[in-house]
Amino acid sequence: MKYVVLVGAALATLAAALLVGPANLPLADLFGSPIVWQLRLPRAVLAFLVGGALGVAGASLQALVRNPLADPFLLGLSGGAGLGAVAAIALHLPGPWALPLAAFIGAVGAMALVYRLGLMGGAELDPRILLLGGVAVGAFAAAVTTALVSLAEATELRNAFLWLWGGFSGASWTTVLVILAYAPLPLGVLVAAARPLDLLALGEEPAQYLGADVRRLKQGVYLAASLLTAAAVAVAGVIGFVGLVVPHVCRLVWGRLHRTLLPTAFLTGGILLAAADTLARTVAAPRELPVGIVTALLGVPVFAFLLRRWTVS
Repeated sequence: MKYVVLVGAALATLAAALLVGPANLPLADLFGSPIVWQLRLPRAVLAFLVGGALGVAGASLQALVRNPLADPFLLGLSGGAGLGAVAAIALHLPGPWALPLAAFIGAVGAMALVYRLGLMGGAELDPRILLLGGVAVGAFAAAVTTALVSLAEATELRNAFLWLWGGFSGASWTTVLVILAYAPLPLGVLVAAARPLDLLALGEEPAQYLGADVRRLKQGVYLAASLLTAAAVAVAGVIGFVGLVVPHVCRLVWGRLHRTLLPTAFLTGGILLAAADTLARTVAAPRELPVGIVTALLGVPVFAFLLRRWTVS
């Protein structure tokens, strides 16, 4: 029954994204309007896919580092992506794909650097060094980004800040195809790792004794979750709190087994981000809020509630 409710909520959220908007469309003209087919529908689909990707990445990384505060952007990916995007804006790189490509390259570069730092303790990927390396790389990238923004012109400065807060104003069927091309492989890797991630929750030594290849598991989960996050950032900018809050909500309702946690995190993340995007483009219409602001306003109270539950229990 809970799964039926979740699927129903996903369909209702997507329907609301099509029906609600700054432009008032008669219901009779709704399904024939280019506003729906060329603007609202690809935007809703993209928001749902990005939210789902961030939810799955967050659940996987929290299991990998065995830290409930782990987030896809905690490992330096947001800093690297932001640096790449701001550099593309500052350098006036031409073409509609310059900024997403630069963001993706920046995120992958940060991922590779953090991964290398995580191996400094030996052949095993140390989760503690991974987190510390992510914080260090993110701080360095943020410092360089701030330097670029402070030297940029006013228009470039606004564009950079809007991208850093995330949004779907540039959504199209092309961007939907981009995330559909990049996401299936890392999603498949993470879903296939569901059972080993359950074993990893017991500790590395027990997981090894129970048959899990811990070294390959940590490498595969980190790379897949990072690539999934990089693809999401490339098409939507930096959107926080989705990968942090969604896995905890799903664990409360559906339990801790990753066989059910990962699919429900995908659906819940998609619902959250599609709903946040609908609010972002309607609450201050005709102006539009960055989606990252909406997710922060929604995510902070939820996270505070979850934190209270942990401390009380």
